[in-house]
Amino acid sequence: MAEQQKKGVFVAVVAMMFLFAMISFVTNMAAPFGQIWKIQYEWAGMMGNMMNFAAYLFMGIPAGIMITKMGYKKTALVALVLGFTGVLVQYISSTLDGGAISTYIVYLLGAFICGFCVCILNTVVNPMLNLLGGGGNKGNQFIQIGGSLNSLAGTFTPLLVGAMIGQVTDKTSMGDVSPLLMIAMAIFAGAFVIIFFTKITEPEQADGDIMSMVKGALGFRHLVLGIIAIFFYVGVEVGIPGEMIFYLSKPVAEGGVLGSAAIAGTVAAVYWLLMLVGRLTSSFISGAVSTKTQIVTVCSVCLALLLAAIFVPESVTFSLPGSVESPADFVLFTFTGGELPIKCLFLVLCGLCTSVMWGGIFNLATEGLGKFTAAASGLFMTMVVGGGVMPLLQDTLAGVVGYVSSYWLVVAMVAYMLFYGLIGSKPSKKAEE
Repeated sequence: MAEQQKKGVFVAVVAMMFLFAMISFVTNMAAPFGQIWKIQYEWAGMMGNMMNFAAYLFMGIPAGIMITKMGYKKTALVALVLGFTGVLVQYISSTLDGGAISTYIVYLLGAFICGFCVCILNTVVNPMLNLLGGGGNKGNQFIQIGGSLNSLAGTFTPLLVGAMIGQVTDKTSMGDVSPLLMIAMAIFAGAFVIIFFTKITEPEQADGDIMSMVKGALGFRHLVLGIIAIFFYVGVEVGIPGEMIFYLSKPVAEGGVLGSAAIAGTVAAVYWLLMLVGRLTSSFISGAVSTKTQIVTVCSVCLALLLAAIFVPESVTFSLPGSVESPADFVLFTFTGGELPIKCLFLVLCGLCTSVMWGGIFNLATEGLGKFTAAASGLFMTMVVGGGVMPLLQDTLAGVVGYVSSYWLVVAMVAYMLFYGLIGSKPSKKAEE
């Protein structure tokens, strides 16, 4: 019996790992898909991403309430159903008239439903992995492994989408990426079956009115400033590679650089890969280097890289070793290189910096909150909506001042996070009392 229970836990852990990867997989489809819709409607590039993240505004706190009322397992199953439904709706949009605004509305609906899914999964997966690991170091190890898979999925998603789209033309449509949507539906369905038949011991839920806990948490000044910082952070994390994809994939005659979604996807994939490198590095040094020092350092370096990307002339280029031009190239690892502005290299290197920001800001903002920490987590999840609002604002700005100049908005957001690391994260007198 003990052996069967151990096997059941192992299966559940593997399922949670897949779900951790799916969070990034589903989220990071939105910006590359925007290349398709931007052909039809110039304003549409970041709208799918916006709808995906807008769901967090509505589900951040309710997701916590669902866990309290239904438990982790049932909440996870609801999220999987929503994920399957959201991807299915996006798949349906790939079968409709690609040039019709009604088709785009169907796609946006699917992206919004997927947003509900990933928000709930984000609230569920971390504590479930900790629970399955038995807490302590083992539980934390499971979470770190899940986080690494999350980064790997974020690396491969734009690469896969770019490979399927290839060269961006007026005939590019959602039908080009429909195989990716079918794979996503299969994974969601498989994960549902596994979680449904796996016995998971639910942790004891804390008593208390969640809204009163939220009100109490907002009494901490450093938390409020941290919530603003996390709103900006998600906008920075998504906006840097997202706008770069548009910059590289749009034809030169229309203000872009290469007109290749494949090369754009390859470059964006390196950004997410560097985020993985940064997270692994931080996990090794965090015992000796304080969170505040890490945040101040990465924000300072990120500002320097962004300013370099803005001011270095576009004529200064570097050779890209290779890029995926088709799905076959991705499988066979046969690549075709290209010349890119070196400013893209500076933007990609920002991935090393953004990798540390989420965990660091969360750690600083929840310092000394005690019983209000759980409520603060719900508030943080709600503010993930910044990953939709700020990239959309940046893309709108890019239409007015140009792709490169739109990164001044990112500079302003990173500057605020630097302020938070230096000054704003200091616990207020009220927090210390």
